[in-house]
Amino acid sequence: MRLTRQSNYAIRTLVYCAVNQPELSRVADIARAYGISELFLFKLIKPLVENRLLETVRGRHGGIRLGKPAVDITLLETIRLTEENFALAECFEEGADCPLVGECDLNGALREALGAFFTVLEGYTIADLAHKRRSLRQRLGLAELAGEPVPVH
Repeated sequence: MRLTRQSNYAIRTLVYCAVNQPELSRVADIARAYGISELFLFKLIKPLVENRLLETVRGRHGGIRLGKPAVDITLLETIRLTEENFALAECFEEGADCPLVGECDLNGALREALGAFFTVLEGYTIADLAHKRRSLRQRLGLAELAGEPVPVH
């Protein structure tokens, strides 16, 4: 299974916002940090905002920020918003025409594997990915924070 670019960059965007807290993050800065277009970033932000993983702040000094604590945003939650489906094989798709349906153990094995995949993703949060705050800020081109680091939890 391979995740789409949307999932990859949605997670990266959430991590960016987590390490940039409490500051607002600008879409242009995130796009530049990851080498992607602002248009692509706006498209993938939309479902994250609609599902309250991100929130927008309008105005001259506006931007985006996490819609809830990083520790409460799981990778599974994010990926479910950005992936169209999780069909690991043609037989997972609705309307599949396979003469072995009901007798083939491949479907059961793949469902079990997908369940294990979901379980692992449910166990990781954006906070887990953003815990190396200082080095991530540096790699993303964000300024050093004065004083104590702000926790992402």
